[in-house]
This record gives sequence, structure tokens and C-alpha cells, in this order.
Amino acid sequence: MSSSPVAGPAPTGPTPGSDAGPTDRPTPDRPRGPGRHGRRVRPVSAGTPRGPRRRTGRYWPQYLAISPYYLLFSVFMLFPVLYTVYLAFQKWDGIGDMHFVGFQQFRFLWDDPVFWLSVRNTLFIWVLSTVPMLFLALVLAVLVNSTKRLTAFYRVALFIPSITSLVAIAIFFGAIFSNNFGLINAILRSLHMSAVPWMSNEWTIKLVIAALMTWQWTGYNAIIYLAGLQAIPSELYEAAKMDGASPVRIFFSITIPLLRPIILFTVVISTVTGLQSFTEPQVLFGSEASTNPNSGGPGQAGLTTLLYFYHQAFDNNDFGYGAAIVWAFFLVILLIVLINWRLVQRKDRRP
Repeated sequence: MSSSPVAGPAPTGPTPGSDAGPTDRPTPDRPRGPGRHGRRVRPVSAGTPRGPRRRTGRYWPQYLAISPYYLLFSVFMLFPVLYTVYLAFQKWDGIGDMHFVGFQQFRFLWDDPVFWLSVRNTLFIWVLSTVPMLFLALVLAVLVNSTKRLTAFYRVALFIPSITSLVAIAIFFGAIFSNNFGLINAILRSLHMSAVPWMSNEWTIKLVIAALMTWQWTGYNAIIYLAGLQAIPSELYEAAKMDGASPVRIFFSITIPLLRPIILFTVVISTVTGLQSFTEPQVLFGSEASTNPNSGGPGQAGLTTLLYFYHQAFDNNDFGYGAAIVWAFFLVILLIVLINWRLVQRKDRRP
């Protein structure tokens, strides 16, 4: 006699020949099984908060750690910058009451010949310093990149001028280019040549300031170019040499095109920093403050725009006009940066 089969639990999977998929969804009386890695997965309730707010709340210690910087930035940088916009439409001596004058400051600025003289001086000094500075930086970067020994020493030597005190550099250059006791004129006299009035001639004053800025920032840009050169694959240079390309052809056909984004960066940074020259003429010609405060040397040849702003705001106590000078020159810098950007980008799009 055979026994009847014992009924087991109903199968949850699909029966053979059926089109239904596996029914492994959890039921109210069946707890969810372990996940893929053997851990039990908790069912998600409908009221559990998810989304950006919960993700942001998880990182509040990190936001709290960096908040002092943004607080200091808002108080000491962002607020003063926004306040100068309001101040540019006021007449204020720093102590008394403010008087709203509208666009009167900017109308006077448009007709101010000293302001346009300072703009011309700044642009001329910027061209004299930026063009040779970037060229020398690229040449030095190529030379250092081609060497195999003492590369760490060369990098440190190139970077030292950019971290040296600008006031000390200006005093040093003032001593070298002094009209009476300068080292350059002493060398010229020893060679039976006439001395050059470096600190009193209109053109040589600009040349001295440009030489100071070139010496300070050439090494900084050379380090940036050196980093870009080391990112270029050496196989490209080897293939070009096997094809018989000369070093000049390799430089202009491989190095310059691949360094174009870095060149754009250095041009923009050099434009912004070069047009903000203030300490150089202030230290070189600060001794004339008793007769003509911050004049920028004889004939105001070294008077830059930021030096003129300093003269108006802190010597003449005309803070409203000083704010107008700063914002007008900011638009000039922005226009020059956009022109440089478009010129480099246009070359980059050429086939």
C-alpha cells in the first residue's frame, strides 16, 4: 500500500511553461531576505526623507570647518567690494556725511586728463613687462625641461623672485638704477659711456618698472609652463625627430599648440596682475611725497591707475571719486582680458 504524498509549501517561482516572472517580492507576513552581500536590507518607508536636503545635512561638519573662510571673505572682501559700488555715487571725505551725486563722479572721470594719463602709463608698462616676461618664461621652461640634472635647484631658483617681498625688490631696483650711484651707471662709466637718467626720464622710468615686474614674475610663469611641458607625451617628440623635424619646427608645431590652454591662463593672470601695478612706483618714487604725493616720478611717468586711485582716496580724502576710478579701471581690465581670451581662442579653433 502506498502512502499519499505530503503537501509542501506552494512554490513562489514561475511554473514551467508560464510567462510570469519570479514573485520574490516581500509580503506583509514575509520579511525581506538578505541582500546581495549577505546583509539584511531594511524596507524603506514612505516617510523617510531622501534627496539633496538629507545629503547636505550629512556633511555639516565639513561645511562648518570651511565656514570661517567664507565669513572672513564676506566681511573683509565681498562687503567692501559691494560697498564701493554704492560709494562711487557718493561724495564723501571719510568723516562727514555722504552726499549723493549720481553719475557726476564718472562724468568728471571722463574729462580727467590725469586719469587717462595713468591708464596710458599702466598699459604701456604692462606691454613692456608682459610680452618679454612670458617669452622668457617659456624659453626657461623649455631649457629646464630638457635638462636631466639639478632640476630641483632650477625650480627653486626660478620661484624665489615671486615669493620675495615686493618692497625689497623695488628698493633693490631703485638702488641699481639710481641716477648718481646706481650699479648700472657705474658700469656704463667704467666702459667710458655716458650715464643714463633712469629715474628721471619719461621712458626709462617705465622701463625700470617693467624690468622689475619682469624679474619678479618670469620664474613663476616658467614653473607653470614647465608643468605643462612635462604633461606632453615624449612619444610625440620622438616621432617628430624620426620624421626629421628640426627643434624649431617641433617647438612651434608641437609644444606651442599643446601648451595653448596654459598660455591662455598665463596671459590672463599676467594681464590682471600687470595692470594692477601699485607697489613698484609707490616705493620707487615715494620720497617725492612731500612735494607731489604719489606723483609717479618726474612728469608723472610712473603714475599707474591704482597709484592715482590711492592718491585721490587717501591723500585727497575723496573716497567717492576713488571708488569711481577703481570701477572704471575694472571695466578696462575686463575688456582687455576678454580681448586676450578671444585672440587665443580664435587661434585654437584654426584647423
